[in-house]
Amino acid sequence: MSEQRPITEVAVGVLVAPDGQFLLTSRPEGKVYAGYWEFPGGKVEPGESIEQALARELREEIGIEIGAVHPWKVEMFDYPHALVRLNFCKVFDWSGEFQMLEGQQMAWASLPVQVKPVLPGTFPVLDWFAQERNHVGPTHLD
Repeated sequence: MSEQRPITEVAVGVLVAPDGQFLLTSRPEGKVYAGYWEFPGGKVEPGESIEQALARELREEIGIEIGAVHPWKVEMFDYPHALVRLNFCKVFDWSGEFQMLEGQQMAWASLPVQVKPVLPGTFPVLDWFAQERNHVGPTHLD
């Protein structure tokens, strides 16, 4: 009999600049997968909506205030440390200066992504971007 793992809800911000580039941040030291690149975001707290959690997380992590949140895709991902439901939301509007409040790094990226290593849960988003741009095949494999 297998044990049911609890699902951790995660709000993920896919910030897209007017030129089509998207923001990636590195996971800070002390966190699981430190140094891996991902889209910013974090856990949804009890009583929060995905949009509220995303606004809070982006304020806490990178110091910006976001405008409208556009729910995009949902993906389950089974990491060794947690079973997560990644709620990917596109964000086209934000204000404030980017600040790496957790000591992480940031990079504006396009396909193919140059920063490495990329967190496995990020791969589907890169593939979705490729599909939107009519590219073929996975973009995370060089």
